[in-house]
Amino acid sequence: MEDNYRHKGLRKKLVEEIRAKGITGENVLQALEKVPRHVFMDNAFLGFAYQDKAFPIGSGQTISQPYTVAFQSQLLEITKGDKVLEIGTGSGYQTAVLLELGAKVYTIERQKALYDKTRQMLPAIGYDPKFFYGDGYKGLPAFAPFDKILVTAGAPFVPQPLLDQLKPGGRLVIPVGSGDVQVMTLFIKKHDLSLEKHEFGSFKFVPLLTEREWK
Repeated sequence: MEDNYRHKGLRKKLVEEIRAKGITGENVLQALEKVPRHVFMDNAFLGFAYQDKAFPIGSGQTISQPYTVAFQSQLLEITKGDKVLEIGTGSGYQTAVLLELGAKVYTIERQKALYDKTRQMLPAIGYDPKFFYGDGYKGLPAFAPFDKILVTAGAPFVPQPLLDQLKPGGRLVIPVGSGDVQVMTLFIKKHDLSLEKHEFGSFKFVPLLTEREWK
């Protein structure tokens, strides 16, 4: 799909809007300016691609609001070469932002239709994470530990396997809550394996489902 001067101009305007809302990480803002968000959306929503809003992408899922993507990405404090586990590939938009930040991304999706679509689409536009179809609650123990872990769906609790798969010094960002609104939560694993917890206010995500709910 074409990425023309108009799209790039709209992205630049969107990034300035997100900056005005308090995102200060220049690397995060630059990544958002590079990723062509319109290619992740159905044609019916192309006119809305550079609004700071979430939109449906099928299978009961949404493409996240750009501000939310920026907020979560900033909390992760990605440095080039970080090994990052993403729970919930969705449209692949957040995945692309993580890759632009220089991360090595391992991403899990449990909606088969989305998994199949994104696995084809992302490499076609130049993004090549490692894709997995499965239960995000379990993480990827065979590939652990991870420098950073990002959960892009609302979780009623923090899955212990994800904490276990986080490196000492690593960061886990997860929206926690069982209702329609979750609290954005950051866990930092200390070198003595204790956890430092920080909360950053309310956000709205689709729910993270367990294996028994989606099979």
